Amino acid sequence: MVNREILVVGYGSLLSGYGLLAERRGGASRLVARDVSPVAIHNARRGLAKPSSHGKYLAMDIEPVDPMAPLTASCGFGADGIGGLLLAFDRECAPLIARREEYDAGAFERLIGIAERDGQPLGEYLIEIARATNFDLLEYRIKLRAMLDYTSPGYIFHPIEIDDGRIAIVAIGSGFDGSGDPGIVSRRREFGMERLLSLDESLRTDLRQFDRAGQIGYYAECILGGLHGLDVGDLAAGFEPDAGCARELADHLGPIARGERERFLEATSLDAVLYDERFSIRRPPSMAAFLKLAGVV
Repeated sequence: MVNREILVVGYGSLLSGYGLLAERRGGASRLVARDVSPVAIHNARRGLAKPSSHGKYLAMDIEPVDPMAPLTASCGFGADGIGGLLLAFDRECAPLIARREEYDAGAFERLIGIAERDGQPLGEYLIEIARATNFDLLEYRIKLRAMLDYTSPGYIFHPIEIDDGRIAIVAIGSGFDGSGDPGIVSRRREFGMERLLSLDESLRTDLRQFDRAGQIGYYAECILGGLHGLDVGDLAAGFEPDAGCARELADHLGPIARGERERFLEATSLDAVLYDERFSIRRPPSMAAFLKLAGVV
């Protein structure tokens, strides 16, 4: 079977063990990978934009800086780019991955099956579609919709090429510009999320019954990846130390940071030796400032 594992690049709540295990949500949408490596994601910016299916707050989304070029990633630390994780999941996790990203599990299984019948891993199959559209996100979604008779208002799986030759998938919000089907309104379009927002901007949105604590707790899951050396400077920078949201974020971060290493090992199937080989104790300066504010050394 060519798709015995599914490679996923995580850039939001999938950056931490706390997020992968969905601890804040009581284990709902819990994911456990069979392996993991750090990556730097190129031609990318991320921010809050996609209304979450898990609560009344905004989830992380990612967009290409150059819309005519693909997102790519390189293994390890040191390269320019935003910090991410390359996660390898067993094929049996496909329905869980789909549900986590607000994508129909049956449609995701059909997509994997189509790739297999073509004799290709999922990422390789999808990148052929993306190349045929010159990596135009909306055109790609239109083609995927025509093939599957399905598109999602939430996230849609796009291919992302790793510098070692492997091709993973990455969940990108179903676009303010369209979901691939005129009859399916994307969540970003529905809620008017034309651009990516910072945490401070998200706290000023007028979402109905907005969950401020849920928003800050979700954001803490994302920047927690900085504990593993991942570059989350784009997420952790720009906060005034005396700003209210900085204090609230630190209050969320402190308790979950203390058990993060153990959760990360559980969520990624790494042992302590492999973890120490692959991940860094170096923390971005902006992350270190938050940990100090949270009382974590």
